[in-house]
Amino acid sequence: MSWTIFIWAFLVGGAICAVGQLIMDIGKLPPGNVMVILVVAGAILDGLGWYDPLVRFAGAGASVPITSFGNALVHGALAEASRHGWIGLITGIFEVTSAGVSAAIIFAFLASLVARPKG
Repeated sequence: MSWTIFIWAFLVGGAICAVGQLIMDIGKLPPGNVMVILVVAGAILDGLGWYDPLVRFAGAGASVPITSFGNALVHGALAEASRHGWIGLITGIFEVTSAGVSAAIIFAFLASLVARPKG
């Protein structure tokens, strides 16, 4: 296996994170707004057909950052829409992302048992 895949993953993932940090620092936006911008950017890139080639090129560098959530939303919606029509737009969003959202809820609950939340 070539080491270049790791280098590209590091560079692409770092670039995505750097863009998010620049948006926060220059635009003075809170992290929640930046997260929405990155998710929408991933959704737009997938809608244009540009995100899958980026994932094939950079691997985890493109599939781990939050932009891949927008990619998953659009990818699932379009795949289900082609099979089931308009209702597939809604069901596809939930089908593809439900495991990740469920895992986030479960692990957040488990962390709250250990960490004593203050809120």
